[in-house]
Parts: sequence; structure tokens; C-alpha cells
Amino acid sequence: MKRAAIHIIYITCSLLLLAACQPTVPKEYIQPDDMEDILYDYFISQGIAQGDANGMGSADYKRELYLDALLKKHEVSRVDFDSSLVYYYTRADRFIKILKNVQERLGEDAMELGASASEVERFTVSALTGDTANIWNGVRSLVMIPYPPYNHLQFSVKADTAFRQGDSFMLTFYSDFLYQGGSKDACAYMAVKYANDSVATTTTHFSVNGRTQLRTSSCDKKIKEVCGFIYLGQGFESTTNLRLLLLSEIQLVRFHKQKDEDNKVTVPVSRDDSLQRLPDSLRPKHHRLGERPLQVSGKEPEAPLKINNN
Repeated sequence: MKRAAIHIIYITCSLLLLAACQPTVPKEYIQPDDMEDILYDYFISQGIAQGDANGMGSADYKRELYLDALLKKHEVSRVDFDSSLVYYYTRADRFIKILKNVQERLGEDAMELGASASEVERFTVSALTGDTANIWNGVRSLVMIPYPPYNHLQFSVKADTAFRQGDSFMLTFYSDFLYQGGSKDACAYMAVKYANDSVATTTTHFSVNGRTQLRTSSCDKKIKEVCGFIYLGQGFESTTNLRLLLLSEIQLVRFHKQKDEDNKVTVPVSRDDSLQRLPDSLRPKHHRLGERPLQVSGKEPEAPLKINNN
């Protein structure tokens, strides 16, 4: 019993010493738990501000209003908020822990953050028909800083039996920049790899808050993989100012190419309607179905019309 008691006391003392040796945040700065709550509310408020605004000037104005209201709610001054952000920003190991917690909370509460069911499930619902689907397999929200390894997000989706020749793809997401200074330099890249080793790529740069989209065109080749990345650069000047990028509602949408029979052209009703109602045997030869295309408004169509006999 004595040995067991001594062992427990030894373990307890070791844990207390370990906790005491861990670095603490100075009292003049916002503590980690409070900073997490503030950043969580901040990203929510900035998304709402973007949704409420009609123009860029209006969006910036609303963002400032929401930020002031947020800091008042948490009883934090703008000076304390800015200085605390700089403190955490220069200590990446602590800051990343806070950002990961914020990221997880945003991902779990996506539906409650203002993203309507029609927006979030817009593509997954239609996947029941096999025509369109959101095939994104990564996190839906991510906070990035312009320093490796926290400045990029890579993705890869291997083709399965649901993929078809002629499929096209669209990568879409919302971006929210929290910058105290420095140029914003972010880019997104997407590639579709085919069975014959050919690759179709598309790239875009973005530096403003809002939705970004990349889309590849369809190609009648067997697909092997859809991959790409989102990258946050350091800009053209060196600065220690706070620079954060929140990505949210990330989706990778697959579109099936429509079949030819789904695009049949229906002949519009015109002044020649009485002629269209005649039995085929009584029509003039040049108006019989299948003989030659009908003329509408006196003009010959560019391509033969497909008539649906049903």
C-alpha cells in the first residue's frame, strides 16, 4: 500500500510541475479561451455583414459596426483586441490551437451560422438523381495564416463508379480576410486528371471577401482524379501585421453532362399550326415528318430539328 501511495503522490507532483512549467499568457493580453470566443463571434459577424451588404463600401461599413458591437459584448477595447492579436500572431504554436478550435466550432455549427439548408444541401439533394453532387471530402471551414504549414489546403478526390465521361467540376467557397496590413495574395487551383494522363487545369487569384468559384469544362475522357489546392501568400512586402484568412462553405461540385435525348427541341406553335395538325399522309411531301426540317417564321433552322412524336 505504501508503494502505491508513494507512486500516486509522485505522479501528482509531476503533473503539477508540468502544468506550472507551461508558458502562460501575460495578463495584459486576452486569454486563450476568451480569444477563441471572440474570434468565433468575429467570423460569424463578418459573414453576416457580407450577406447584409449590397456593395463593397456598404460591406466594409457593416463589418466595422459588427466588430464594434462584438468587442462591446465581450467588454474588450479595440486597442486590447489588436495588441492581443499581434501577441498570438507572433506565437504560431498557441495561435494555431485557438484557430483550430474556432475552425471546428464553425464546421459543427455551419447550419446555424446563417447558411440556409437550401445553400448547404443545394447539390447533395440533387445527387439523388445522379446529375449533380457535392463531392468535397475535407473540412468545410478553415482558418489560414500566410506562413507554412498553415498557409495552404490541399484536396484530392479519386474517381469512382459515380463519375462519368463528360463530367465537369466547380470548386466554390467563401473567403473572409482579417488583415491589419499588407497586401492580400491568395489563389485557388484545380486540376482534373484523365486516364490518358492528360490534365485540365484552372486557376484564380482572390483578394476580397466573398464567394470564389473555379470551374472546369467537360471532356469526353475517363476521369482518374480531381485535385488542387488553396494557397495564401505572404504578399509583396514583409510585415508583422496580423493576417488571417477564413475559408467557409467549401464545396466541390460534380456536374454530369446531359444526355442528347434530354435536349430535344420542341417545334413552337406558329401560324402554320393547322398544317401541323394534318395527318402525315395528307401533308405536302416537303412537310412530312422526317423528310426535311420544318421552317419557322420563314427561316431555315441552322440544324435539323428533333421532333418528339409523343
